[in-house]
Amino acid sequence: MEKIKVKDSVGTILIHDMTQIIPGVSKGPRFRKGHIVRDEDISVLLSMGKEHIYVWDQTPGLIHENEAAERLAQAVAGSGLVLDEPKEGKVNLTAAHDGLLYSSVDGILALNTLEQVILSTLHNHYPVKKGDIVGGTRVVPLMIDEAVIKEAEGIAKTFKEPILEVRPLKHAKVGIVTTGSEVYHGRIQDKFGPVLRAKVENWGSEVIAHTLANDDVSLIQSSIREQLNQGAEMVLVSGGMSVDPDDVTPTAIKEMGAELITYGAPVLPGAMFLLAYIGKIPIMGLPGCVMYSKTTAFDLIAPRLMTGERLTRLDIVKLGSGGLCLNCPVCIYPRCSFGK
Repeated sequence: MEKIKVKDSVGTILIHDMTQIIPGVSKGPRFRKGHIVRDEDISVLLSMGKEHIYVWDQTPGLIHENEAAERLAQAVAGSGLVLDEPKEGKVNLTAAHDGLLYSSVDGILALNTLEQVILSTLHNHYPVKKGDIVGGTRVVPLMIDEAVIKEAEGIAKTFKEPILEVRPLKHAKVGIVTTGSEVYHGRIQDKFGPVLRAKVENWGSEVIAHTLANDDVSLIQSSIREQLNQGAEMVLVSGGMSVDPDDVTPTAIKEMGAELITYGAPVLPGAMFLLAYIGKIPIMGLPGCVMYSKTTAFDLIAPRLMTGERLTRLDIVKLGSGGLCLNCPVCIYPRCSFGK
């Protein structure tokens, strides 16, 4: 690139977008990269406070910020993402559909350790809607050594999974078993079922069966098996998750041959959460807080299972950092620290 006086710039080609700010009226690019300066542009450039401008002077080995940002975005983008057009040296990555953002913390760190390279994203496992901006790339200088971008592209290829991708939530057939003798015998109304049904449907899945069971291990187990036989791809068992002697839900799940992943999660609310698998089918034991708290461990874990991810105990343990809900008077999840 070449720096020249504005008054001598007629006929030259701008190397970057130039922003004009008119207080209270507008802010945005007045001249775009590639614009050929004309006589009538001189007064406008001077009014923008430009005494000198940078114009195109192709130097071997250097590439423009727009090209660099676009190549970075292409290098990190996996499925479920759309790349916006480069604008003022920046490229936004937006969600192509609803789902969860999966981002590689190690990959983001590796790229950002390169000098003059920037990748900024939402948190890993952030729930997004179609059209949401989930990340952005840019470089610091107007022109950057292409070797840096090639190094960034090489780093991205070293990771098994894309550094960024949006995974859709799959449509799942869900069974619900509400436990508790007080509900089973009709002494109180079931409050769990409607809450769980609303969450399941909001995630794009359906409840295919909802049964009640008293505090009896064999009845809870037969209810779960019945729903599996009906084609349930996920079973939610609510209630009976504490350590009281008559809270037998964990025992029922463990003793029916399920692979126990965890009984307990470092998340508040939701500490008594249970996750197990029968084959490939997740079985979740849900504590009472899921019934009355807006967001709990269940909301952090269930959507990941609905993308098809199989979670380990380590995955659950990692939720401890950011696992404290602040119980705000008005819940703004996911635009808060919970689960981040």
